[in-house]
Order: sequence, then C-alpha cells, then structure tokens
Amino acid sequence: MNNFIDNIPSLPWWTWIFLFLFLVAIWDIFIQRRHTIKHNFPIVGHLRYWLESIGPEMRQYFVANNREELPFNRIERGWIYASAKKENNYEGFGSDRDLYAHQHIFIKNRMMAFSVPEGHPNAIEPTFVPCAKVMGLYNKRKKPFRPSSVVNVSAMSFGSLSAAAVEAMNKGVKKAQAYHNTGEGGLSSYHKHGGNIVFHFGTGYFGVRTPDGNFSMEKMKKLVEDNPCIKAIEIKLSQGAKPGKGGVLPGAKITPELAEIRGVEVGKDVLSPATHKAFSNVQELLAFIEDIANETGLPVGIKGAIGKLDQWEELADLMLATGKGPDFITVDGGEGGTGAAPPSFADHVSLPWVYGFSSLYKVFLNRNLTDRIVFIGSGKLGFPAKAAMAFAMGVDCINVAREAMMSIGCIQAQACHNNTCPTGIATQNKWLQKGIDIPLKSDRLAQYFNTFKKELLEITHAAGYEHPSQFTMDDVQVNVDDNDLNRSLASTYGYNKVKVAFTSVQDLKDCSYLGGKIEDNTLKA
Repeated sequence: MNNFIDNIPSLPWWTWIFLFLFLVAIWDIFIQRRHTIKHNFPIVGHLRYWLESIGPEMRQYFVANNREELPFNRIERGWIYASAKKENNYEGFGSDRDLYAHQHIFIKNRMMAFSVPEGHPNAIEPTFVPCAKVMGLYNKRKKPFRPSSVVNVSAMSFGSLSAAAVEAMNKGVKKAQAYHNTGEGGLSSYHKHGGNIVFHFGTGYFGVRTPDGNFSMEKMKKLVEDNPCIKAIEIKLSQGAKPGKGGVLPGAKITPELAEIRGVEVGKDVLSPATHKAFSNVQELLAFIEDIANETGLPVGIKGAIGKLDQWEELADLMLATGKGPDFITVDGGEGGTGAAPPSFADHVSLPWVYGFSSLYKVFLNRNLTDRIVFIGSGKLGFPAKAAMAFAMGVDCINVAREAMMSIGCIQAQACHNNTCPTGIATQNKWLQKGIDIPLKSDRLAQYFNTFKKELLEITHAAGYEHPSQFTMDDVQVNVDDNDLNRSLASTYGYNKVKVAFTSVQDLKDCSYLGGKIEDNTLKA
C-alpha cells in the first residue's frame, strides 16, 4: 500500500482522467437513479444535459435567422443594443421582413410631412415627447401628473431584478425624463436616484402591508409623504405573464434587505394570493381607488391583462354613474413578460395586447369615458412603429420592460426565473451583479429611450402630425389575411379612437403638471 501511495505522483496525467471518468461511470450506473439517459449511457449521457442547458444560446447565435426568434428576434434586439450605445441602428438594401405577412404594420405617410418650425420645443430638444393627457386632472386629484415622456419603464420589482439593474434604470429614466414603475416588490433605496416613480402594488401589498398581509393605508400615506418622487399609484389586478394567478416568494430568497422593503419576515415563505383582500367586487375597487387618491392626493390607476369584459363594463358603468374612477389604466399583453409563469398561463390565459386593448378601449369609448383616462400600453411595444400603432389605437403612454432590460445588457438568455441571469440583471447573485456598470448602463437606457422617442416623433412627423396622440385608426393598416389583404386599424378592430385634446407641444412643455412639478391643484394645465 505504501508503495502504491509513493508511486501516485509518478502516474501519467491521463491516468487521472481515466480514474475520474471511471468514478463518474460507477456513479451513473449503480448509484444515481434519476436520469435514465445517464444510466444507459454513462459519461456521454452528461453531454445531453449540458447541450440542452446551452440550447437557447446555441440557437440564438448559430441556428435561428434574423427574424425567427421569440420573444424578440435578432433584428429587434440589435436595434435596441445599437440605439442604447448610440451606434448605427439603420439597415441597408431594403427590408428583410415579409411585408405581406399576417399583422405586418403599415403607417401611412403624408405627401408633405409636418415641418418643425423654428423655436418649436422639438427643434430645441428632438426627444421631447410628453404625454398629451394629465393623470388625475379630470378627477381633481391634489397632485395631477403629466408624464414628461410617452416611453417609460414598466413594472419590474426589486427582487426579480437585481439592485444594480434597478439603480441603473432609475438613473436612466431621470436622464430621459421618464418615470420608473416599481413593480410589486415595494419601493427600495435603488428606486430613489432622481427618477419619477409610479408606485405599484399587487395582492401581496409589499411595502404597504400589515403583518397579517392586508393593505395598510397608514403605510401608504407615510410612503408617499416620505418619498415625493412618487407621482402616481398603480393597483395591479393582473399581469400578462400570469393573470389570475398568485405566487410564492420562497423564504430562502428573503434577505433582511428584501424583508424590510416588502414588509415581510426574513426566511419565511410569503404568499401572493390570486385575488385582493382589500376589495372583492368592482364597487369596492372603485371605493378603494378613491380612498387612496383622497388620502395621498396622487393619481391612482389600475393594471390588468384583458380577458372577459363583464367587470370592466361594470366599472365603466359605475364611472358613468358616479363621476369617479381610475385616473389611468395600464393594459398588459397576455404574451407574458418579465414575470415567471407556467407555460399554460403565459401561452394561453388572457388576450395578446392588440386584442386586449382594442376590446377594452371600446368599453370606455362606447360610454364617452376615454377623455377621463390615461391609457398605458405594455406588451412588446418598445419599437417606434409598434408604438405608433398603439397610439393610433388609443394609448397615451408606452411602458417597456424587457426592452429596457436589453438596453442595459440583457441577452435574452431566458434565465429570469432561476436566479442565474448571466448579465446580472434578473438575479440576486452578488457576483453576477458586479458585471453591471451602473453609470454606463443608465446612460444606455436613457439613450435607448431618447432614440425611441426621436424615431417615434420622426414617424409622427412623416404622417403629418406634431404629436403621436394625433394618430388615428385610419393612419395605420395591418395585413389581415389572404382574402382582405390589408385593412385599416378602424376596419380591423371595429372602432375609431377618440381625438385627444392636443393643442401643441409648446403647451405641453408649459404645463404646470409636467413631470409632477407642483404639489396642489391650484394651477391649471
């Protein structure tokens, strides 16, 4: 035995490799029973699982063509990356899209485009595109808010995103004059770097919850008082990734920092139920909205993915009868988003954005209520042409989530749900987060937003308009099918959007509510 031990250092290097593989084979055949492939094909069976784990990357870089991938193809990702880096985001030699494909968008240009006059706000600042409506003005809230940008960061919470990613986004929206939706994880210190905030909460009431998991109005009032960066409040009824489904935040993920922000206990599983405790019907929801607005003075809105319309119709009827209601409505697409969800939900529950929004807008259109509400679209709308289509259908602002993530480095690894995001954006792994250069990434988000707004404005001017809110349903056509070829949005979805009360961009720039600059409603927009 001693001789064998003495001779170990002199063994050839390949002997160690052979010994290691022999031990792996023994493990595969006689010990592990979980994987049939490894048992039947020891050693080489491991290659199957390794290749499967890098499958998305292999397909992304070597297999899929430029327009083939989902949810975002290579051309779409490339446009975001180039825009964020101020690189050339043009394409040459004509479009490589199938212009006759189903749902392809055509925006009708005018024979003579809108000419920006000298001294016009866009002659001075080509990326200045504020919202044409004011949140909370109709309902006489104490602190109305006109978003300074029509493009903003959608609901993504600290916890699902890393601290570095949240901080980079908040610093970026400040530079782009946009707002930052907190997502339902509560308001963290990483959200407080100068950007305007829309505080968002769902059924877990994180950040504004009592110890037993109910909503706390006192905590909401204190949160708003202590954080003047909060310009509006959003109640999540459902989200596109998993409408009507709750969730569990495992205790192992709840650090002392997350526990303090969310108002939960360290190390204890937290349940987000499928439905709210603060209200159980539409009348109670309306009363809940009014209570929060009266106590905080802020505009209050709701967010939902659209399916059945009966309760939305009930809400619209109550708004008509009472003169009250939400100040804004965010419509989330059923395509899913940054929220992790079972495929059965992400693929099949609730309508895609174009179907959901068009159905919902008609509910309020038929009752002449659209002027009261700021409509926000969220669901793969982070591109100028899609945004123009959304404005033509009736939206007033665009929220972007995954597109914002890509602007700060997301590579669509689709690992958001397992805490292994290689770019450090959707993970709590401290080592991976260190790869995010916050000042650089904040600049890139701002550059993406500014490029987006500039190109959206250029498309708007090409159509003969001064502001995207002026788009009509007849300004955009989509391919329908082989029989109809293509039809206008009005013909396709069966309505015409209501004309927004827009006068001029200069009036928007001079508005007292722009960016939530005032603290009361004594001034007029």
